[in-house]
Amino acid sequence: MSFTTPPSHLIAQHIASALAEDIGAGDWTAQLIEAHTTGCATIVAREATVLAGRPWVDECFRQVDARCRVGWHVAEGEVAFAGTVLCTVEGPARALLTAERTALNFLQTLSATATLTRRFVDAVAGYKAQILDTRKTLPGLRLAQKYAVTVGGGVNQRVGLYDGVLIKENHILAAGGIRQALLAAQTLAPAHVSIQVEVESLAELSEALDAGAKLILLDNMGLDDMRAAVQMAAGCAALEASGNVSLDTIAAIAATGVDRISIGKLTKDVAAVDLSMRFVG
Repeated sequence: MSFTTPPSHLIAQHIASALAEDIGAGDWTAQLIEAHTTGCATIVAREATVLAGRPWVDECFRQVDARCRVGWHVAEGEVAFAGTVLCTVEGPARALLTAERTALNFLQTLSATATLTRRFVDAVAGYKAQILDTRKTLPGLRLAQKYAVTVGGGVNQRVGLYDGVLIKENHILAAGGIRQALLAAQTLAPAHVSIQVEVESLAELSEALDAGAKLILLDNMGLDDMRAAVQMAAGCAALEASGNVSLDTIAAIAATGVDRISIGKLTKDVAAVDLSMRFVG
């Protein structure tokens, strides 16, 4: 499998910033090791995970010392089970030790997002609904986390405020109604910017459809209302379910016939997977 990673300069920025906050004026502990000492270490999964984040690990070791070499045994997007050796790293021992925590932080965080996304994707297998992310991401890591969502089989929504319009309750109130807000968005936004309207009831859905909305978010609707919404839209607009989505509820939501399901917890409630790095020589 191959995935479109964020630009290399952005990954380099992520790593440079993370290393700077960790190393500061220098790694005192690594200096316990003789400068000429070389080493070999493995990064091992302690629990089942969908691997995501290899480019960040490679860049981390490269920035600490270009003599480090990372050999991967598991492909990006592949499932690794507990005890699997993900990669082997060779190079100056000091560099391996200095880079260890930053490399693991990225790998365990992005793999966590990919793993959770894959669980949701698997839970709706057989339904047409796509699993989408949101803007509820860790500050500074949005593109990295959205990349991890795609590794897990999910689909990216708008990256930020600049590439999509989401008309929410406050926008509707300030604009004077759904029709007025939608018309303003259509007038303002260029063709490549998506326009989505959030509705909280079937009455609001009817307004949005009458106003010509083509992408509608059903916010915290019950299953019966979702099914009714699908009948009302009749394919004239893509419907997205959002709010209180869990692995226990997602299959029932997908069964209503909605086109998309967005899940903030893919990126905001990150429970890092358990990985470790150990010297082997």
